[in-house]
Amino acid sequence: MSQTPGKNPRPLLEVRSLGKRFPGVRALHQIDLTLMPGEVLALVGENGAGKSTLMKILAGVQPPDEGQILIDQKPVTIGSVAEAMRLGITLIHQELNLSDNLSVGANIFLGREPTRFGLIDRETIERESRRHLASVGLDVDPQTLVRELTIGRQQMVEIAKALSIDARVLIMDEPTSSLSQREAEALFKVVQGLREHGVSVIYISHRLAEVETLADRVAVMRDGENAGELVGDQINHDAMVSRMVGRDVSRFYERTARVDVAAPGSQQQLTPALEVTDLIVPDHPKHKVSFQVMPGEIVGIAGLVGAGRTELLRCLFGVTQPLGGRVRINGQTVQLRNPKDAIASGMGLVPEDRKEQGLVIDFSVRSNVSLASLADKASAGMWIDFAAESEDTHQSIHRLRIKTPTADQVVRYLSGGNQQKVVLGKWLAMNPKILLLDEPTRGIDIGAKEEIYRLMETLAAEGLAILFVSSEMEEVIAMSDRTLVMHEGEMTGQLVGEEIGEEQIMNLATGVVSR
Repeated sequence: MSQTPGKNPRPLLEVRSLGKRFPGVRALHQIDLTLMPGEVLALVGENGAGKSTLMKILAGVQPPDEGQILIDQKPVTIGSVAEAMRLGITLIHQELNLSDNLSVGANIFLGREPTRFGLIDRETIERESRRHLASVGLDVDPQTLVRELTIGRQQMVEIAKALSIDARVLIMDEPTSSLSQREAEALFKVVQGLREHGVSVIYISHRLAEVETLADRVAVMRDGENAGELVGDQINHDAMVSRMVGRDVSRFYERTARVDVAAPGSQQQLTPALEVTDLIVPDHPKHKVSFQVMPGEIVGIAGLVGAGRTELLRCLFGVTQPLGGRVRINGQTVQLRNPKDAIASGMGLVPEDRKEQGLVIDFSVRSNVSLASLADKASAGMWIDFAAESEDTHQSIHRLRIKTPTADQVVRYLSGGNQQKVVLGKWLAMNPKILLLDEPTRGIDIGAKEEIYRLMETLAAEGLAILFVSSEMEEVIAMSDRTLVMHEGEMTGQLVGEEIGEEQIMNLATGVVSR
């Protein structure tokens, strides 16, 4: 458990009766929030609970429709990001906001460059950048290009940038979603150091174990409203979940026990839905990857950051071209020269970055669900079949329980979990034989995760072959019929049934053993 926050009893930041509406959606209603000096306040809730909307209002990205914000007990109007920064409030987005073609120092002082005799004072930038980088424990040359840093180090640059403007309130939105375990632990130390120096942190995360470790206090939101507050020993997984979803949810979804469809003799030796032999992925040309996935089987791929899991899925889906090897689908050798070939072969890919790669974010639910199947269902081969489009969309909304006011709602205004369901609906409208899922529950709350898990099991029971990548160990263990483990592009082993455990996976993922 964390240390006690600062002794000053007066709130640094207060939110009173805040409200916000978007077209067809009430995002926030009568929200109250307090933040003390030197406090780590965790903000938790399901996707769609209003967390991100509240934080964007505090950071000056969006204006509230009603309510009041106070800094040092004085009412303030935060009309822009610049105004929020002037008040000492900085938001570090889940998708980092750095210019990767500029140096670390240039990013830290971007838009606020010190000058001397009318010219940019590069000596001051370098000196001050080193000081701020040291405060977050990052030993890197300020002249290094941001693109050369890992995601974890880029995250530290964002924090250093915030500290350079004397931030009093640092808002972190899912800060560890793309970090390795080591990078996450380094971030935790930085957060603890910020608290000790009087900086207040609002920490948004779906990883409740992190919240238990870091938070002095937890504010829970549900459906755009306050749903409770937890302090001290009250902060535990079950208490947070029950307030988030309004019901008890087990820590991890428990799959129904099923027969190993890959076992010898099972189901009269089914032909593999997907059979990969000696595939050479361009990112790791020294290794050949071989495996198979049976109809009705859920196969997980585990590994650490940089293991090559996403690169493997992208190669299978034709985004990148393999340097060698063979892929068979239902016993037939296929050439996957591009995603169109993969789709024609019966494959669908739900990518890790749903907003950039899985959706057209400013299109409606209807347009996104029908996007992949427009050509196949076109009237006379060229006209949109609006009746088929409408039927597919309403089936997806019903089957996947997509929470949306109408089929014509713009996807941007849906929660992350519902956006993910729209991506799934797009591929299910194609009736695929094989579904590739890359981090299917990344950035999704525990209630939405349970729904995704149930859907995966239902699809497998219907005969769909599922190959999924996940960085969450518990997810891999809970959902896999078999687990494939990768290390630096090499398939180091396969685990089945009771063999699938944390220690076994980590041994294979770190290259300690192979099998």
